[in-house]
Amino acid sequence: MEGGLDDNIRAAAHSPPEAPLQALAVALAVALAAFAGAAAPDAAAAKKPAAKEAATKEAPGYAGRADVQAFVDELVREHGFDRRALLRLFAAARYQPKIVAAMQRPLLEPPKWYEYAPSFLSPARIGGGVAWWSAHAGELARAEEAYGVPAEIIVAIVGVETFYGRNTGSHRALDALSTLAFDYPRRAAFFRGELKQFLLLARDLDAPPATLKGSFAGALGVPQFMPGSYRNFAVDFDEDGRVDLWAASADIIGSVANYLARHDWQRGQPVLLPATLAPDGRDVVLRRLDGGLSERRPLAAWAGDGVTADVPANLAPDPVGLLLLEEISASGEDASYWIACNNFYVITRYNRSRLYAAAVWELAKAIRSARAAQTP
Repeated sequence: MEGGLDDNIRAAAHSPPEAPLQALAVALAVALAAFAGAAAPDAAAAKKPAAKEAATKEAPGYAGRADVQAFVDELVREHGFDRRALLRLFAAARYQPKIVAAMQRPLLEPPKWYEYAPSFLSPARIGGGVAWWSAHAGELARAEEAYGVPAEIIVAIVGVETFYGRNTGSHRALDALSTLAFDYPRRAAFFRGELKQFLLLARDLDAPPATLKGSFAGALGVPQFMPGSYRNFAVDFDEDGRVDLWAASADIIGSVANYLARHDWQRGQPVLLPATLAPDGRDVVLRRLDGGLSERRPLAAWAGDGVTADVPANLAPDPVGLLLLEEISASGEDASYWIACNNFYVITRYNRSRLYAAAVWELAKAIRSARAAQTP
């Protein structure tokens, strides 16, 4: 998924891949041609055709590489693909150096909650969520009934991921996944698996693989499912015989709800509960926090450490965590504390960031409140 998944993958990456020599040669030719034109203005017109030819020449595709051919053979053997068709497809796939650069860009320090949250809780995103809910109210109500996931949570995830479908990604998924599968060694195994799932998905959809676009990590559609998640969790909620996460709102809504349900969303249970820390046990409790989120423990264990919360009577007996969110108060930087219930951790299965899950929850509350205020 987008909305932070790409950042999480990038944050884990430190080893730069070796760029194909052919791509470097083309880039060098372009740079030298440009330099020569700038250094000798009188000869620029004569050299323009050669410079143009170098600038427009494309880097070779992936079909000639031994590792790609072995991958193709595997697809042919295990899934019945046509070898010639796959080689033609990979001949058209292009290495994307900007994607590798984005993935290996160092994330020096994770943002604070007060830095991360504002863009996801803006009036435009809240208003967009109210409008999207109104436009798809029937489908959201049906998904909530079927899967137990509140409509506002589904809307908020779509809002965080792609701003309700406005930003679904402009990268050819074939290029992005090929680049990461064969020229990004640190996560090559993961992305080769996703590339395989992508090709199977394109076959399932009867869609030319080269036409499908997504994020720079290969996440697809309005809810930004990685290809493996698309094939495992997306559902044909409008029952038209095709699972379309780009244009079919019912499929988008049902698929997000199904994903959360399949990852153990608990119907009628909370996401976060406000918590208070006793002053005399504060240091002990804070030592349990790793990056702002603790391990899960029985609620009674937290109470024994002086953590209290207003707990609903029907709270499931599962272990819970403690979440810290960095806040800004009148006196400077501060923090709020929350009991993280099972459903919070389910949201982190969509994106493992505690900030992402908290943003989904906060946006969901804001959208529901704004929608209620508009309803007579």
